[in-house]
Amino acid sequence: MLGTLGLCTLLPATVQAPPSRRTCVFFEAPGVRGSTKTLGKLLDAGPGPSRVIRCLYSRCCFGIWNLTQDRAQVEMQGCRDSDEPGCESPHCDPSPRTHPSPGSTLFTCSCGSDFCNANYSQLPPPGSPGTPGSQGPQAVPGESIWMAQVLLGLFLFLLLLLSSIIVALLQRKACRVQGGPEPDLEPEPEPDSGGDWSAQLPELPELCFSQVIWEGDHSVVWAGQLRGKLVAIKAFPVKAVAQFQAERALYELPGLQHDHIVRFITASRGGPGPLPCGPLLVLELHPKGSLCHYLTQHTNDWESSLRMALSLAQGLAFLHEERWQDGQYKPGIAHRDLSSQNVLIRDDGSCAIGDLGLALVLPGLAQPPTWAPTQPRGPAAIMEAGTQRYMAPELLDKTLDLQDWGTALRRADVYSLALLLWEILSRCPDLQPDSRPTPFQLAYEAELGSSPTTCELWTLAVEERRRPHVPSTWSCFATDPGGLRELLEDCWDADPEARLTAACVQQRLAALTQPQEAHLFLEGSPHGCPPLCPEDGLSIPPPPILPPRPSVCHIRVQQGPSSRNPQACTASRV
Repeated sequence: MLGTLGLCTLLPATVQAPPSRRTCVFFEAPGVRGSTKTLGKLLDAGPGPSRVIRCLYSRCCFGIWNLTQDRAQVEMQGCRDSDEPGCESPHCDPSPRTHPSPGSTLFTCSCGSDFCNANYSQLPPPGSPGTPGSQGPQAVPGESIWMAQVLLGLFLFLLLLLSSIIVALLQRKACRVQGGPEPDLEPEPEPDSGGDWSAQLPELPELCFSQVIWEGDHSVVWAGQLRGKLVAIKAFPVKAVAQFQAERALYELPGLQHDHIVRFITASRGGPGPLPCGPLLVLELHPKGSLCHYLTQHTNDWESSLRMALSLAQGLAFLHEERWQDGQYKPGIAHRDLSSQNVLIRDDGSCAIGDLGLALVLPGLAQPPTWAPTQPRGPAAIMEAGTQRYMAPELLDKTLDLQDWGTALRRADVYSLALLLWEILSRCPDLQPDSRPTPFQLAYEAELGSSPTTCELWTLAVEERRRPHVPSTWSCFATDPGGLRELLEDCWDADPEARLTAACVQQRLAALTQPQEAHLFLEGSPHGCPPLCPEDGLSIPPPPILPPRPSVCHIRVQQGPSSRNPQACTASRV
């Protein structure tokens, strides 16, 4: 009979599991349904039916015995899935649970010390409630052999553990003698994203924090002052040092200065008032706020809307471009989080692209300098993107072309650009029949509301291939019938390869700022087709002259200063 024998007392202290992991005896009788082996890591313990298991989810062992008229037979032993009440007991004190058959009772125990489930301390005396008869439990045939096998297996496990420790210590000593790096006995820790960041950043006593203007997952943006000038202060918590370093590396790239990219001033450390000190990015402040905020509060005439759209395309085209200028190399950059929250409005009404927290340096024709930010390590880093509402279909359904991911990410940015252009144009009264634009809505807000789920966006944009509604009045435009609709459709096409480049979007919008030239071109074109951008890959000879379409828009362009305002157009049957 197992009696009160405690297996743990027979083993040296070195066999005990580390405080963070419990070690139990593992056994499952033949025919037992279900298994608990996934609740821990099985360790070899020599021959025999019983083994040793190191628990993964709890510090609690369990045992189940079947008590019949003449014997107590073990059914299961192992780790529990959680630390339930009763696990604090260091010994296995069985209690009756069920009667699987007449004349037998299952007793279970839970305990919280290593190998505590190897045996039970006692069973209820004969005749007590819960027992099937007056006779006490008898020893299981072969129980002494089983115990010997367990002891032998644990002894072998101890020898293996000690030999592993000795070998590791010898290797460490050899490395010290040779001056090489020491091997790690523990699993390799995560890279230290903080490092000595604070020693590398200066404090700016003259930097003043005024008020919070935006809060994100990894940072808070403050309005403040530096040496008497208004600035934006992007404050990162210490745990987000990696995000700070990645964004700073991009802002500090030589040649990244552009009118339509938020200007970087300096990096620093500090914090407002009693808050903990953290890394800071000091950037140019644009008091008019984000594009989303501005469009909510204001409408723009056609000229102002076009200037805003053109400046946005210019900023993105500059980001995407790889160039050498004045001896400085600027790699191509994908923004990856282009949204109306991350675009700011300058004093002149043009746009400046900000928030390069997810931006990536793209592979190019030139060899990037050694100081360029590191490339992503794998597909997961490349597929990571920003605001779901503005994600391209190939990002929503995980079909981004990873073979040419640089080009693929540029095309995904152009999709986001198209949604922003739609938001800008939707607030232009000149494009509405009654000069009354609808209240501002984000892209897809009319279809999916203010907080669409990933599944809803996937259904709408990927499966159904729907896009934000383009009113028919946009097609009756003064300089180019259908030009705005075609521009948007060429940017948010479901096929990434069919989309325009950002530079081509810039050229298309620039052409709309010249109504006289556009009008002359349309007069000489049999179909009223706009000039094609060479980067579209669509520069083909003009088709032969064909009869006019059944319905066309007749363009009336006024002379003089007001010639850039869209004019009414009428459709006539020919």
